[in-house]
Amino acid sequence: MRNGVTSRKIVLSLVTALAIATTSLSAKDVYATVDGENVTKEDIAIVLRNPQVNFDTLPENTQEMVINQLIEKKLLTKSALKSGVEKNSAFKEAMEKIKKDLALEIWMQEEFKKISVTGKEISDYYAKNQEQFLTEEKLNARHILVQNEEEAKALIKTMDASKNKLETFIELAKTKSTGPTGKNGGSLGEFSASQMVPEFSQAASALTKGSYSKAPVKTQFGYHVIYLEDKTPSKKLNFEEVEEQIKQVLMQEKFRTNIKEVVTKLRETAKIVIK
Repeated sequence: MRNGVTSRKIVLSLVTALAIATTSLSAKDVYATVDGENVTKEDIAIVLRNPQVNFDTLPENTQEMVINQLIEKKLLTKSALKSGVEKNSAFKEAMEKIKKDLALEIWMQEEFKKISVTGKEISDYYAKNQEQFLTEEKLNARHILVQNEEEAKALIKTMDASKNKLETFIELAKTKSTGPTGKNGGSLGEFSASQMVPEFSQAASALTKGSYSKAPVKTQFGYHVIYLEDKTPSKKLNFEEVEEQIKQVLMQEKFRTNIKEVVTKLRETAKIVIK
């Protein structure tokens, strides 16, 4: 059952992609022809299944492989159609399912195009949801992880006596830390508070740039000594940075509301039997 559903979804996505492609073809959009039928950029996009991949920048042998795959597909498709497969009951059933799903998908696309939001709606949303537009504080830190509190306290004493704090910390991390970052001088790189366990994040955030923890920080992993290399405070994104994002959120909300209203009305007159 699961494989059948997956297959129908794949077929539907391919048919939909072909059905809604509206760009006119230029000579450079045609990569081959098979009995007069073009192998187009849209065909290639369907095979690649990744809009981030630029076919024209792929290695020549990879391009050739993709094009040949499409040529073979068109040849097999033509042969399948000649065989009379369209008269097959399974084919007819699948096409009817695709027709219904495609009709729904295109209808929903058309309904979404009718949605609009005003500038006031966007600015009001921004004003009422300020917490959504705060970036997380970013920390750049190093740490030394040991198994007991006494070891951590000894490391802190060594740090206290050191003249070059960062250099000493890096060396201690390489020689004393049991954590995987020890070989890199304990470097964790840049991270947000939500990426670390709360005890660690709170202790690191409380430090000032260039300082280290004066008491061992206990977590589920052991005891840490933390050195804060840098801190980027949280900031509020300005309206221009999030205007388009808010617009899309509001359009999606309106669309869902509209569809829900349509479904509610349809359910009132439909004969529904749940088995």
